[in-house]
Amino acid sequence: MKIAEICNHDMHKRMKNIDWNHMRAFHATALTGSLSAAARRLGLTQPTLSRQVAALEAALGVALFERLGRRLTLSATGAELLEHIRPMAEAAELVALAADGRVQEVSGQVSIAATDTYSAYILPAIIERIRREAPQLSIVVVASNERSDLHRRDADIAVRHIGPDRPGLIGQHLRDTEAHFYATDAWLTRNGMPARLADVPVTELVALSDAGRFAAFLEGLGAAVHPGDFRLLANSAVVIWEMVKRGMAVAPMLREIGERTPAVRRILPEVAPIRVPIWLITHAKLRSSPRIRLVHDILAEELARI
Repeated sequence: MKIAEICNHDMHKRMKNIDWNHMRAFHATALTGSLSAAARRLGLTQPTLSRQVAALEAALGVALFERLGRRLTLSATGAELLEHIRPMAEAAELVALAADGRVQEVSGQVSIAATDTYSAYILPAIIERIRREAPQLSIVVVASNERSDLHRRDADIAVRHIGPDRPGLIGQHLRDTEAHFYATDAWLTRNGMPARLADVPVTELVALSDAGRFAAFLEGLGAAVHPGDFRLLANSAVVIWEMVKRGMAVAPMLREIGERTPAVRRILPEVAPIRVPIWLITHAKLRSSPRIRLVHDILAEELARI
């Protein structure tokens, strides 16, 4: 049944009484594809969010999701409703951003999104300074290699390798860093010091789980590899780095992390450094918030001088 068909006179009266929180719960669930992820995004418990979605379905008298085990997929009616409420949700998010940006107290919560390696090896020392200078703040680190959606408040500030990619975002290009290949002495004892990337067996390289993309990246550096040749893969760069530290394999890593790791040494000096920009991104409507500005400025200062 289509939304246009259910919005008769009786439905119109029911729609006017619908709780916006129920619509917001549906919107988050539709975007994330799971009740647990939607609950985390909205700061709710999963049972509460589930009740809100069920209440919306009961109010409309339609099923908005098809449930296959733990997986949720939008029904045809749910997909149509999502298109109707998407502008409402985006408007509500802009209002929330604007209101948050006017908060004048240096207190509350600030969330910082960064890759898992930056979150694990670089941010902790910077957060120590933030805690010293603003102990009343709560800092949330969002460690993910997926790009956070700052419009939907996945995070307040993001450390990224690309500049602003959507209207409303502002960015500061702090500097460019480099990535190099690293290995341990134990690995070099077993395999010898390679002169070229092509001298490193593919089986001795640990790849991100998107093997095809990593193979294409290596080919761009002069190594002929096939995605099926990798024997070690992980979807986390932190896991990859821990494998390198144990002497299990070779992998590229950002210079500032490689130089802070005593157990490894840079290899393949003839391979051109891999340039990696460092950007600090936030939403323009949050930049006037004192707590966002304080954390942003400390991050900018510390990341720029690494």
